Amino acid sequence: MKKKILISTGGSGGHVIPATIFYEQLKNEFDVFLTIDKRGSKFLNLKKYTITVINSPNLTDNLFLLPINLLVLFFFIIKSLIFLKKNKIDFLISTGGHMSLPLCLAAKIFNIKIYLFEPNMVLGRANSFFLKYSNKIFCYSNEIINFPKKYSSKIQLIDPLLRKEFYLIKSSVKKEIDSVINLLIIGGSQGAKVFDDELKKAIIDISKRYKLNIYQQTSSINNKNLEEFYNQNNIRYQLFNFEEDVLKFIGNANLCITRAGASTLAELTFLNIPYLTIPYPLAKDDHQLRNALFYKNKNCCWLLKQDELNDEVLTSNLINIIENKADYSAKKNSMKKFSYQNTWNKVNEKLIGIINEN
Repeated sequence: MKKKILISTGGSGGHVIPATIFYEQLKNEFDVFLTIDKRGSKFLNLKKYTITVINSPNLTDNLFLLPINLLVLFFFIIKSLIFLKKNKIDFLISTGGHMSLPLCLAAKIFNIKIYLFEPNMVLGRANSFFLKYSNKIFCYSNEIINFPKKYSSKIQLIDPLLRKEFYLIKSSVKKEIDSVINLLIIGGSQGAKVFDDELKKAIIDISKRYKLNIYQQTSSINNKNLEEFYNQNNIRYQLFNFEEDVLKFIGNANLCITRAGASTLAELTFLNIPYLTIPYPLAKDDHQLRNALFYKNKNCCWLLKQDELNDEVLTSNLINIIENKADYSAKKNSMKKFSYQNTWNKVNEKLIGIINEN
């Protein structure tokens, strides 16, 4: 009989997408269940996955609502206990966030083995709380800045989790900057309105110097505004939202401007697409800046802080990137060295091996 694994996720795409990769990696070896909160379900293909919705209040959002939120949390802990018992779950994998709270607490009560996942360079608050109760924590690096040394033996290093499609398209990704700049702009699952507003002048300046194609992720609210901007300035473009598959556009890119979510940086690095990262400054514990610094220190990217962002600085950065072919090539070589061992089968074997031996 196959062992049963529950993957708990929710919140943003940064939590949900890795959960779906865990699911795909483990579904042939184990019976795999997936729980998600209501907010995270919009990042999931509901036709592809059978899910159970288990929400959790954010206890730090509003202290005045804390008594009510604690009652709500208690209700979802009971729901989690019933789910775990009914489905006879052997292992829980949590991709972090406050939505993991009821299921991790319920798993602890039933003495179910808990595996955490931390892709960022800062240990998340939920993971920090449950670390001492966990069997292992899957990480991309052992350089996480606030990781308690006494639990370092729990770290299991894995290659970044990538959707299978990324391995399939790697050989077809555009290789170098040539006469055409194919610029991909990604704001992440939370969107990046600042990208919609603050990049315009620099894009106009770049379009006057080089042949430019834009592939930009944006929200539906900003679509009309951006369409008017690009049409008025005679710039070739395609717009898409987060729910659309970035795989349709990423293969054309030879340069990217992006936030610094762990999944996005791992994908771009794997595909060898040089990128300028502008971390989201309000990310919890400034984890996006730490993610960006991790790759910058390995010479895989360029970094620009949002409070440094203006028309002149951005234009200057982009021109330097485009014109300095040696630095551009160095970034590609560094990315290649960083990710060349990452294969779907290697990740698959490691995940299954870790779970089976524990």
